[in-house]
Amino acid sequence: MAQLRVLAVDDELPALEDLSYLLRADPRIGEVVTARDGAAALRLLDRAIADGRPIDAVFLDIRMRGLDGVVLGRLLSQFANPPRVVFVTAYEEHAVDAFEIKAEDYLLKPVRPERLAEAIRRVAISADVPAEGGESDTIPVELGGVTRFVSSADVMYVEAHGDYARLHTAAGSHLVRIPLATLEERWASAGFVRVHRSHLVAVKHIEELHIDSGKCSVRVGDTEIPVSRRHTRELRDLLVRRARKGRPE
Repeated sequence: MAQLRVLAVDDELPALEDLSYLLRADPRIGEVVTARDGAAALRLLDRAIADGRPIDAVFLDIRMRGLDGVVLGRLLSQFANPPRVVFVTAYEEHAVDAFEIKAEDYLLKPVRPERLAEAIRRVAISADVPAEGGESDTIPVELGGVTRFVSSADVMYVEAHGDYARLHTAAGSHLVRIPLATLEERWASAGFVRVHRSHLVAVKHIEELHIDSGKCSVRVGDTEIPVSRRHTRELRDLLVRRARKGRPE
């Protein structure tokens, strides 16, 4: 894999120098360019595209003078070939904005080298390996005051809790402030289907389908999930098609 070319953006010079130093120390990164504000960052990105040497990822502070990081991140997401975005900030409350922008990661200052290494790993994988069967996506969750990102690939099913949703993985569950309908739309390409008004399921994690006396359910891990009548036929047909595709000739 070719080394990454990245842009670090922060309006505080000491923080920018520290971040640049840590980025240059990682062997997966070949070049680091820097900017002190959002406007300068856009100029550098435009110049890189014109020179045929586009930036692979932007490590971006949020609260900056002028064009802040969230606005800049939204602008970058509209590029024809957008760079990956990693937010580096002292503030936790913008994690949902990062999710909406499809940021690769969300790091809190002071940046720990091991967390930065994990963010670079995410960027490197995203830049080099297109996701199969739909785009993998991540969502920020709070764990003991630390913001981490859970990949859609690790989520087995999602349960609605009003305007919140609970993500269930093999390692545990996480309550996030995102409606189930939003996740249904966002993760459709990652293989998630609505089976009930309160449940969204990753098809690859469905182990069994049960239909008894007109009632339908699926087993995901050790959990039995109800399937509403309106979704039963569609889900059954989907599972049959998947089974036929996987059958040896």
